[in-house]
Amino acid sequence: MKTLVLNCGSSSIKYKLFDMASGEVMAQGGIERIGLDGSFLKLTGADGEKVILERDIPGHEQGIGFVLEVLTDAKYGCIHSFDEIDAIGHRVVHGGEKFASSMLITDEVIAKVEECSELAQLHNPANLEGIYAVRKIMPRAPQVAVFDTAFHQTMPDYACIYGLPYELYTKYGVRRYGFHGTSHRYVSQRACRILNVPYGAQRIITAHVGNGGSITAIKDGKSIDTTMGLTPVEGLLMGTRCGDVDAGALSFIMNREGLDPDGLSELINKRSGVLGVSGVSSDMREIESACREGHARAILAMKIYAYRIKKYLGAFAAALGGVDILVFTGGVGENQCSLRADVCSDLAFMGIRLDESKNNICGREAVISAPDSKAVVMVVPTDEEYMIASDTREILCGQ
Repeated sequence: MKTLVLNCGSSSIKYKLFDMASGEVMAQGGIERIGLDGSFLKLTGADGEKVILERDIPGHEQGIGFVLEVLTDAKYGCIHSFDEIDAIGHRVVHGGEKFASSMLITDEVIAKVEECSELAQLHNPANLEGIYAVRKIMPRAPQVAVFDTAFHQTMPDYACIYGLPYELYTKYGVRRYGFHGTSHRYVSQRACRILNVPYGAQRIITAHVGNGGSITAIKDGKSIDTTMGLTPVEGLLMGTRCGDVDAGALSFIMNREGLDPDGLSELINKRSGVLGVSGVSSDMREIESACREGHARAILAMKIYAYRIKKYLGAFAAALGGVDILVFTGGVGENQCSLRADVCSDLAFMGIRLDESKNNICGREAVISAPDSKAVVMVVPTDEEYMIASDTREILCGQ
């Protein structure tokens, strides 16, 4: 079964083509700057070399058409025709309370995803554009939606309801939903397979940390709490998002700075976080470099970044009643050993001890805890695209 996975953003499309019989990634790449000058497709060739193909791409329909054209191209492609693609799996950011699992896309499902767009105005409309485009170009191909929020629908009400008037939840759905669910589900399951332990009998904390970041508490295979909320702003300090902040501070800033809701959203989503604190960059590699040069605000940003992660590890250990497995993933979690060391320092009281030599790894699966650590600490690179392809196969084969 060949499955094309699409992740459509407002001006981008990321794609991977899987042969699910073997698990092989047959092709991968992405389109940037849709609807803008200088749009292009970047693909990874069979030899691992990056290739950039420039073209005017006014919309998602033209973008997906370009992807399919490249997949069947004599020079860059790996299939002979669109008909070889058995199914398409889509990343859909917000499923609200309507979806607790991945779904075969029907008119009814599309209508419900459209209803959720108010909760994710930057994401769901773009995800839908990809679905609409595939329907036009490949009308007979089955499509599956895999929701970032679905994994967290097992959170108990006391973990997801805010301390606001309850009517705001019943009228508008204001509650914690959580995100990165596909990643948290993949790495937690993968960790248990590596360790050969039953997934349904573990207390797991997964730390997906990077430019965006969230932490999830997983008990017996179910998410019971997570750091992101109604939107991806809540929780950890991120590249450009502020994370946890006093709501009263936001109304104070709005009044003093003369901001409207859109201005506040731009402040907390695009000008805050590591970038806002450091004044240097949202890229943690550049922050690390600035720290080595003694840049005071970069050092502060790094301390806040690590402290927020450590604080939530403690909170979620309490929620779980202990920790059996801690998993680091995401761009920073997978690649920055110094961050992992800072986060795990002084956590022996929780049964967490790192092995310094084992922790000195980058971007590959590994157990990095010391032999006397009561909790197993691991690095597991995430693979959300494979999870989407796997869900697509399961849904279609189970029909």
